[in-house]
Amino acid sequence: MSKEMILSRQDVEFLLFDWLKVDELSQRPRFAGQERFEYASVLDVYESLATDLFATHNKKNDVNEPVFDGERVTINPEVGVALKAFADAGLIATSFPVEWNGMSLPSSIERAGVAYMMAANPGTTGYAFLTIGNANLLMAHGDREKVKPYVDAMIAGKCFGTMCLSEPQAGSSLADIRTRAVLSSDGRYRLFGNKMWISGGDHDISENIVHLVLAKIPDENGQLLPGVQGISLFTVPKKLLNKEGQASERNDVVLAGINHKMGYRGTVNTVLNFGEGRFTPEGEAGAIGELIGEPGKGLAYMFHMMNEARISVGLGAAALGYTGYLHALDYAKTRAQGRTRNERNPASAQIPIIQHADVRRMLLAQKSYASGGLALCLYASRLVDDINSLEEEEQQKQALALLDLLTPVVKSWSSQWGLVANDLAIQVHGGYGYTREYNVEQFYRDNRLNPIHEGTFGVQALDLLGRKTYINNGLSMTLLGTKIEETCANARKVTQLQNHVATLSQAWQQILDVTAKLHAITDVELRLANAANYLEAFGHMIVGWLWLDQAVVLHKKLENSTSPDFIYGKLAACDYFFGWEMPKINSWLAVLDPVETTPLNMHQSWF
Repeated sequence: MSKEMILSRQDVEFLLFDWLKVDELSQRPRFAGQERFEYASVLDVYESLATDLFATHNKKNDVNEPVFDGERVTINPEVGVALKAFADAGLIATSFPVEWNGMSLPSSIERAGVAYMMAANPGTTGYAFLTIGNANLLMAHGDREKVKPYVDAMIAGKCFGTMCLSEPQAGSSLADIRTRAVLSSDGRYRLFGNKMWISGGDHDISENIVHLVLAKIPDENGQLLPGVQGISLFTVPKKLLNKEGQASERNDVVLAGINHKMGYRGTVNTVLNFGEGRFTPEGEAGAIGELIGEPGKGLAYMFHMMNEARISVGLGAAALGYTGYLHALDYAKTRAQGRTRNERNPASAQIPIIQHADVRRMLLAQKSYASGGLALCLYASRLVDDINSLEEEEQQKQALALLDLLTPVVKSWSSQWGLVANDLAIQVHGGYGYTREYNVEQFYRDNRLNPIHEGTFGVQALDLLGRKTYINNGLSMTLLGTKIEETCANARKVTQLQNHVATLSQAWQQILDVTAKLHAITDVELRLANAANYLEAFGHMIVGWLWLDQAVVLHKKLENSTSPDFIYGKLAACDYFFGWEMPKINSWLAVLDPVETTPLNMHQSWF
C-alpha cells in the first residue's frame, strides 16, 4: 500500500498547521525552540514506518491471527519487527516530557503520526498506543522511583502495557468487578480474580508486559465494598523486576484464553487470571501488584488512560474510514462501468464510475465523515496541548472542561461514522468490495470493533447527557457556545458561508433548548431514555461546527492558492455535510422534545 493510500498528507498538514496552528505552540515554554520543519520530519518518520513496516503485514495479521498453544502466544514476527522499529525511532516517547526521556513534542503531532499507523495496520499499532497510554498514566500518577523502570523499558520497546478493567460478569459496569487486592506484609498487594477483553494481554514480542489492573481492596472484615468503593489501581507485571529493574521471575498472571474477533485480529485479545496459583512468586499464590496513588482512587486514575484511549479509538476509526475512502476513490477513478444517462449508444466506451452522480455522492459522504472525524480527533489533541502548555491555570481549566465535554463525542462519532465511511467504500467497489482480494472489506471488519471499544455508543451517550453537560455548573457548554459563536462570527464575513452559519446557529440553539428541557426532567430513566439520539445530534452539530471553522480558513487560502483543487474538495465536503448531514439533527432531536417513550415502555416479553 502506497503512502498516498493511507492518509492524505496534504489534509493532515492543513489540519495541523493551517487550521489548528500547531506550529505556534513553539511560543510556549513547554515547546520552545521547536519548529514546523521538525514536526514535518517526525511525520515523515511515521509515514515511512506506516508504509514500509506496518501496512506490509496488515493482511497477514488478518489471516494469521495470534495462536495460543496452552503455554504461550505466538504472533506474526513482522509485528515485533515493526514495533521495534517504532520504538527505536523514539516514537513511543514522542510526546513524553523531556524529564522522562521523551521528545516533548505536541500531542497533536503525535496523534497525527499515530493516525498513519492505525490506518496502515490497526492490529499492530494497538500494542503501541496502549503502551503509550499506560506510560502516560504511570508518569502522571505513579511513584517515580517505582514506575521509572517500566517507563524506560516501554520507551525502549522492551515492555508493553495494557489496561485491565472489565470482567466477564461486569462488562462496562465497573462497579461490579470482583478482582480483589490483599495487602501483604511488605506493602505490596496480592491480586486474585480475572479480567476479560484485555488487548495485548499476552504475547511473545516483548520481554515484559505491565498490566494496569483495577481491583477492590477488601475492608477490615475481608469483604468487598459495593459499587466503586475500594476500587484501586495496581501495576501488575507479567514478570517481576529484580533489583536492577530487569524482568525476571514470572508473576502469577496466567492467560486463560484468546478471544477470536471479526476484525482487529493482529492485536491479541485475552482473558487473564490473576492469582490462579500456577506461578507462585516468592512462594505464595497471588499476582504481585503495587498500588498506584491512593487506595480507593483507582477509577479516577484509570480515567487518565481511558480518556486517552477513547481519543485513540476515535482516531483509529477516523483513520480506517480515511484509508477506506482513499481506496474507494482510487477504484472509482480506474473502474470503467456503464455510461452517462445521456449516452444511449451501447457501442460507446464505458466511463469511470466516478462520473456517476451516486458514486460521487458516496465518495463525498466518505470524505466528509473521514476528514471530519480526523479533524475532530486532532482538535481534541490540540486541547491536550493547551492543557499541558498554557501557563495560566484558568486557561488550562477551560481547555480541560471543553475536552471533557468533547471526549465522548470524539470516541463515538468517529467510531460510528468512520465505519459508515468503510461501508460506503465497499459499496463503491460493488461486488469486488466484499471479496478478500480488496482491502476495504478488512477495513470494515477492523473498524466494527471501535463502536464497542472503550465504552459503547450508549455508554458514551449516558456520559455526555447524564454528566458532561452538567459538570462545572455548565461551564463546558458555555465554553463550547463561545467557540461556536467565534466561528460563526468569522464565517459571516464570507459570503459563501452565510447559509452554513444559519444552519449551525439553529442546530446549536436546538441542542441548548433540548438540553435544558432534559435537565429539568426529574425522572432519571426518562431523562436518559433516548440519550443515544442526543449524542447523534450533538456529534453531528460538533462536526458541522469544525467543518465550518475549517471552511473559514480554506476561503482565506483560496485567495492566494496556485493549486486550488484540494481547497475546493474540502469546501465541497463541508457543503455536503451541511446539505446532507446537518438536517438529520432535526429528526434525532424529535424524539427528545418531548421524550418519545416507546423503547422505555417496551416490555421484554413483547419482543
